[in-house]
Amino acid sequence: MKVLMLGWELPPFISGGLGTACKGIADSLAANNVDLIFVIPTGRGGYSILDSRIRVICADQYAPAESYLRIFYKKFSEKKNKQYNREFQSRNFRDFSPYYTSEELLTYKKSTQESSILDFEGNYGRNLFDEVNKYSYIGKALGREESFDIIHAHDWITYPAAISAKETSGKPLVVHVHSTEYDRSSMRPNKNIIGIEKEGFNKSDKIIAVSFYTKNMIVSKYGIDPDKIEVVHNAVNRDTQFSRYQIRKSFDEKIVLFLGRITQQKGPNYFLDAAVKIINKMNNVRFVMAGSGDMFPKIVSKMAEYDIADKFHFTGFLDDTMVEKIFALSDLYVMPSVSEPFGISPFEALLYDIPVVIS
Repeated sequence: MKVLMLGWELPPFISGGLGTACKGIADSLAANNVDLIFVIPTGRGGYSILDSRIRVICADQYAPAESYLRIFYKKFSEKKNKQYNREFQSRNFRDFSPYYTSEELLTYKKSTQESSILDFEGNYGRNLFDEVNKYSYIGKALGREESFDIIHAHDWITYPAAISAKETSGKPLVVHVHSTEYDRSSMRPNKNIIGIEKEGFNKSDKIIAVSFYTKNMIVSKYGIDPDKIEVVHNAVNRDTQFSRYQIRKSFDEKIVLFLGRITQQKGPNYFLDAAVKIINKMNNVRFVMAGSGDMFPKIVSKMAEYDIADKFHFTGFLDDTMVEKIFALSDLYVMPSVSEPFGISPFEALLYDIPVVIS
């Protein structure tokens, strides 16, 4: 069997658990003799899958899609898409730094007369909808140019491309739901994203949810038949533990760790509030917040108000090696998420025999 897998992240080009999960699934399928084509927006920064049964296609280097992307730019140029961009920009994807909008990119290309239009940032910035739309044309090309038996798409950002690949190839589609818009933005969900998610659910042949919580969310919020949804929980590989016994703290204080995106969904403010209460009662403890996100400035400011800078530390985004090191140094892992479909990080903590506290 050959699977066409569409994902937005692949280590080391990741921003969170989605990329880690995708790599784990891809590696496991390959280990079970499944041939895989894994498609990501860009290979900038390299990627880590080395299994010979996994062929990685970077959308920004996929020549057969050139003509399809020209259609995208032609439509964009004709319609200007002002309302589309305005609606998207009103929704602030705060986790990541902004970069060029599609209109700016189109103007730039006209001025430089570049021949290639296979440009993807592959992030989650303010032109994300344009990238998702453009990525869907990659799906059209893949459906016609590649040979595969099934399409496997991860989260809403790949659903338009997956639907396009299904329409041009006639192959069945499985969508994998790691989280929904209601999880990521419970206070103000984006209707456009919800619409894309619902279309993906409706046009798929099977849905994989990472938990029964997520399955119930899909049924109750999107009106999907529960018989269409299979629950497959996330997992970690015990064999990945190898640094625990090589890393030692140079001080006696306990380390309490928060590891994840510093966004509302992950509850970093609750971690900070708990830290203040504990620091006021104990001297032999330090709190570490590892990650990045839109709430970072707010958390730093609040930490300064609490006057606990000597006990509360920020690491920024960590790569795989540094994640392993911080786990190896930690004495307690805390995940205070407001909504968490099925977090991988607590299981990663358990690989290091670290006690875990979750909301």
